[in-house]
Amino acid sequence: MQPPVQPPQPKPLPGVRHILAVSSCKGGVGKSTVASNLAISLARRDRAVGLMDADIHGPSMHLMMGVSDEPESRDGRILPRESHGLRFMSLGLIAGEDTPIIWRGPIVGRMIQQFIIDVHWGELDYLVIDLPPGTGDAQLTLAQSLALSGAIVVTTPQTVALEDAIRGGEMFLKVDVPLVGVVENMSYFQCPDCEDRVGLFGDGGGDRLASHFNIPLLGSLPIAQAIREGGDNGRPIVLDDPQTADAFTGIAEQVEATIDDLADEGPEITIE
Repeated sequence: MQPPVQPPQPKPLPGVRHILAVSSCKGGVGKSTVASNLAISLARRDRAVGLMDADIHGPSMHLMMGVSDEPESRDGRILPRESHGLRFMSLGLIAGEDTPIIWRGPIVGRMIQQFIIDVHWGELDYLVIDLPPGTGDAQLTLAQSLALSGAIVVTTPQTVALEDAIRGGEMFLKVDVPLVGVVENMSYFQCPDCEDRVGLFGDGGGDRLASHFNIPLLGSLPIAQAIREGGDNGRPIVLDDPQTADAFTGIAEQVEATIDDLADEGPEITIE
């Protein structure tokens, strides 16, 4: 009788100290907004940071980082582009403008593997990975290939988003990836004239999600025109708005503290 096939064991990425996934099963909750602003916030804390856009079918990180030129290659490896103090890679830099990515799951997995192996990330303190919606090939490829330090779950307050986010969090636990915390996006709209806060999508979803997994609510972010404009214009909001920058700095501080605690509990990962 043949022995059972063992799943591939995730490995650290040489030169990268911590790998952090930003995830939610639900689309449209602002994962890319959170990933880009968090990555920049970490970089502004004097950390060497990389940002990988793992949303193969809907890449947008190149737009949010304000770069559209194709990356160069050296010695057979792709050099990530640099913007706002960090290195990043997105299929949007390679695919033609307006070109649909019509790929089945195995090809998506291979493309993500290329982003891991064939991109010269160099030495990084953090590699932040912006994941697509769902719990499919992209998520499993990463979890089985890379020793992820942890995952952040992004949600909006409403119940529909919450149920999907719980599924996403449970997926990471099943593949032994620890959850770092929850970020609640689009938590409220603040009236610019009267400063009243309105919960357009309800309230308390982030707290309920954090309580479900017994992890911290890292922060609650408003619906704001400036956040949308920053993403559209290639200047994430933390670069220009001190109040939002402070909020993301607080999230970054909590993420670093939790990642350090998790690293102390697990095997030591050294930079090769």
